[in-house]
Amino acid sequence: MTVPVSVQQRIRVLDAHGVSWRSIAKEVGVARDTVAKYAGREDCSPKPEHSASRPSKLDPFKATVDGWLEADRFMPRKQRHTAKRVYDRLVSERGYGGAYSSVQRYVKRWREEHRLPSDGYLELEWHPGEAQVDFGMARAVVGGDRVDVHCLVVTFPYSNMRYCAALPGENAECVCAGLRTVFEHIGAVPLTLVLDNATGAGHRVAWDRVSIVKVFELFVEHYRLETRFCNPNSGNEKGSVENAVGFLRRNIMVPLLNAESYAQLTRYMLERCDAMAKETHYRKGAPIGGLFAEEKAEMQPLPSKPYDAIRWEVRKADKDGRVQVDGNHYLAGPSWRGWTLDVALRAFDVTIRTQDGRTCARLPRVYGDSPATIRDPATLLPALGRKTNAWPDSTIRDDFPDKLRLAIDRMDAKARRNAFRLISRTSDACGFEPAVEAGEHLVEQGHPLDEASLTTMARRIASGEKPYEQTAPDLTGYDVFMQPRGTRERKEA
Repeated sequence: MTVPVSVQQRIRVLDAHGVSWRSIAKEVGVARDTVAKYAGREDCSPKPEHSASRPSKLDPFKATVDGWLEADRFMPRKQRHTAKRVYDRLVSERGYGGAYSSVQRYVKRWREEHRLPSDGYLELEWHPGEAQVDFGMARAVVGGDRVDVHCLVVTFPYSNMRYCAALPGENAECVCAGLRTVFEHIGAVPLTLVLDNATGAGHRVAWDRVSIVKVFELFVEHYRLETRFCNPNSGNEKGSVENAVGFLRRNIMVPLLNAESYAQLTRYMLERCDAMAKETHYRKGAPIGGLFAEEKAEMQPLPSKPYDAIRWEVRKADKDGRVQVDGNHYLAGPSWRGWTLDVALRAFDVTIRTQDGRTCARLPRVYGDSPATIRDPATLLPALGRKTNAWPDSTIRDDFPDKLRLAIDRMDAKARRNAFRLISRTSDACGFEPAVEAGEHLVEQGHPLDEASLTTMARRIASGEKPYEQTAPDLTGYDVFMQPRGTRERKEA
């Protein structure tokens, strides 16, 4: 039983006053040996508390575990024993019958005791104009669909200013597009970027060598940037952005955000980041916005022309006029079957064009493996104008509004051919959606499809106006002026 410190103190005080140990034991209620122990103590300085080690079922297996963990030093970091794997091997190979918690504690203590002298973190000092870049994941509703948004986070450790841009992926095109958005928002370009070695901009192929993607390499050249990639497993080298990823996810993306597009979501994020600039720096005691204003003075101005992050690929169209890029099929159009085409990949769209510069199609970029062909229905309209009998089985039939689709179903071959040609020309001028919406409105009003009416209404729809009804003008107000003069004077009287 542990004797309280107050009792120990009383024993020593009474002993100092010459009271016998027998009397002290009787007064404080402890054994005489206990009095002797504390009265004769020479040093009462605090000592570290250690729990007494007891025999463990793991003791006979510790040498085996030591050998496994020692061999791990020569293995890749992600291919070493975990405490769970050590436990599983002890059970299956050595017949260990003890608890997992004992193995877990022993493995943890072994690794702590066998750390290399070079292990550990260094406190880093960041200068004005240095930025850290990393990605984080968050959920949001974009265009009505719940998706995983890749949030490009850019932080400025000197002032602790943080910015975020929403992107559909983490490739080099997305990295460049997100950084350009942040640069244009703040109106300046940092001097140095510190990036993770696993981003789409580049990756470390050796301890002293990083392979940089060409699109990002040209981006760095365009904005006159210095870049530095972190060492593997060294998140502390960009601790500012590591913390900001979680901070912005909790403070901006909660509750679930709903936006029509990635661009709208990014604008909201940047506005929220600007609002946080009123907070005080956690160390310097000054407003973050004021520190960032000083930091921007050290940065570079924006170049006269923005950088267009494009990755160019050359592809040959198949018999259906499709090209395959990154595992997905994009439709250039049946008329381009067998052609060798240039494909321009940006963060949000894919442009297919001939090698002499003619645009075949501009389509949204898809991330991941899409089983369906990505297409613009307008690219199939010229082919339907020639092969009207293919309309009932066409893949774009469901892209037409219901009433316009039924009206085309009732047309004969000649009228159908004319309708497709009119919609195709209008689509080239105004876009497919406004063209078919205008066609449906004319059908609802009982008007035939003619180029002037279709184009005019499609332009109104494309500009954001509502379609109007084409009815005869009301001329009743002019009737009174068409009557004889005497009749009109009597009615006015």
